[in-house]
Amino acid sequence: MNTRNRRRLLAASAAGAVLAGTMALPSPAMAEDGDGADVQVTVDIEEIREPGVLALSIAGNAVALSEDGSTLLVRQFVGTLPAVTVTDTRTADEVPAGAAWAVLGSATNFVGTAGQAPISADHLGWKPHLIDGGEAGLVTEGEEVVTVLDEATQPGNNVGLTDQELLVSTFDSEAVAGDSYSVDADLYLRTPADVAAGQYTSTLTLSLFE
Repeated sequence: MNTRNRRRLLAASAAGAVLAGTMALPSPAMAEDGDGADVQVTVDIEEIREPGVLALSIAGNAVALSEDGSTLLVRQFVGTLPAVTVTDTRTADEVPAGAAWAVLGSATNFVGTAGQAPISADHLGWKPHLIDGGEAGLVTEGEEVVTVLDEATQPGNNVGLTDQELLVSTFDSEAVAGDSYSVDADLYLRTPADVAAGQYTSTLTLSLFE
């Protein structure tokens, strides 16, 4: 092979090598318009848990006493305390160890609207009645409190509603948590027969303690 033919062969081989190398290179990836990928995002949100509460509610805010059962010596005026409900939405582990709750009541003097002499609160008595004490039997009503005009039916209970008398209670708050309990009471005002006529008003305050 002469020199000229050898040069042509080498040039052809080189060109073929270059062409082969070019054909072997991968083509770059091309993205189509609108192509994409999604990422799912999740989160677990826990329910907000409010702590339970111990609360008192009363079915009404007024009682009108009416005369019934009067004698020649004593006039009597009676009525019924609206239902009082104690609701405890706490769980047992939210209740302080050894806790107990009670509803106590006390009244102010009966003040006359026309300037009559007041009737002292010791003339107002009550007899509580448990409406719903639950199934455990651990919620009980208070004892009757009679008036200053009565003979005591329990030692020292003829004092009227002068100083936080017991309406309803439990000795074990933890055992009765998570339920509600209700009570009412017979109310009676007893006065001397010569009490001045006219309208009188007193405020009976009920308080829940634990």
